[in-house]
Amino acid sequence: MRRPLAWDTPEFEDPEAIDAELRRTFGVCRGCRRCIDLCDAFPRLFALVDKAPSAALDMVDSADFKRVADACTLCDMCFRTECPYVPPHPLEVDFPHLMLRYRAAEFRRGERRFEDREIAATDRNGRLAGMAAPLANWALDAANEPVRTLIEGLAGVHREAALPRFHHQSLQQRAMAGAPALNEAAPAFGRRAALYATCLGNYNEPETGLAARAVLARNGVETHIVHPGCCGMPQLEQGDIETVARRAGRTAAELLAAVDAGYDIVALMPSCALMLKHEWPLLLPENNDVARLARSVFDLSEYIVDIARREGLAEGLKPLDGPVAVHIACHARAQGMGSKAAELLALIPDAEVEVIERCSGHGGAWGCLRDNFETALRLGRPTAERALEVGGHVASECPLAALHIAQGMERLAPGAPPRQVGHPIRLLARAYGLGEGGIS
Repeated sequence: MRRPLAWDTPEFEDPEAIDAELRRTFGVCRGCRRCIDLCDAFPRLFALVDKAPSAALDMVDSADFKRVADACTLCDMCFRTECPYVPPHPLEVDFPHLMLRYRAAEFRRGERRFEDREIAATDRNGRLAGMAAPLANWALDAANEPVRTLIEGLAGVHREAALPRFHHQSLQQRAMAGAPALNEAAPAFGRRAALYATCLGNYNEPETGLAARAVLARNGVETHIVHPGCCGMPQLEQGDIETVARRAGRTAAELLAAVDAGYDIVALMPSCALMLKHEWPLLLPENNDVARLARSVFDLSEYIVDIARREGLAEGLKPLDGPVAVHIACHARAQGMGSKAAELLALIPDAEVEVIERCSGHGGAWGCLRDNFETALRLGRPTAERALEVGGHVASECPLAALHIAQGMERLAPGAPPRQVGHPIRLLARAYGLGEGGIS
């Protein structure tokens, strides 16, 4: 049970109130240390305490807490999977939302980096880069050392970090060519789904949306693509809660038009599904549109598994040519729905599925930044190692995690052929003979 965020009250951004809550929460974490190997925030916290003359928080300077807050990626894993003190426990520890509160106060004081705020403008960046996709991809390619060195100096993005590619045609634009033919003999015929494209799905990973449309059409599900705007996760990571809340209220009202027309809302990326299902209602607990939308949202993998359980999948699935290592994205786990990506892949006949429930290291834009990149690769190394050991296919629902895992594998096996890591829906499309991009 998570408490709504009282982000619009004076106390929420009061420095003394925040410091008091940091010391209270950090005191609980210091005595527990269960999350020591979960991310880099907790090692930083425990190092601060252990190096203090008293080995306690009373002799840690409050200014040093920034290093801890900056290392939190809001993955939610400490709250969702590790911490025994979350509400309704009397101690009511919510480490990620406390770090968010710290950043919100920074943002309001104008202390967040300008470069980070601009990177977070994903819709704008996607539209502009898409207009000149070949040029943008050339400039952002890690092999382009002169330009990437310049970008590192200007924006703080590490010159070696793999970055998403852009496309001249977005998913929405490609969808205008028409929807795939429906299989009216499929058990799920009659379902209707509005696929929320998300920024990454619309501008960087349109293949995921095309594969989803093709698989759903094979299963009799009518689809159309919607993208009224970004879910606000990039702004949430910056502490710009006011923008997220404003966007949530407006976008929820637009998406409900599809719900009222009989469509389920299916988010193509787990971070965006998490925002619509859980974070928006915590930011706007009195907004009925947000609450009603949250009850109508599915994660993409969750939706396919729901079809399989309720109606059954259409025939035609064939075995894959090898095992699959599937990384369960943190924001998929944080939705509290189980390992739906693994369940989706298990629907393929004779599937050999190895589940990896460890951090990929990327943390949104965090892992791409100059100050974090090597730490991010270190955090994601166990995931990359296991993916290499399994061999065969590698999948992750999160496209940023996919990039980071692929780069981690390249570091571990230099000279080996590059490994592609994509959303599990693309492997399901391949098993149906539809191709990974959903096109035969």
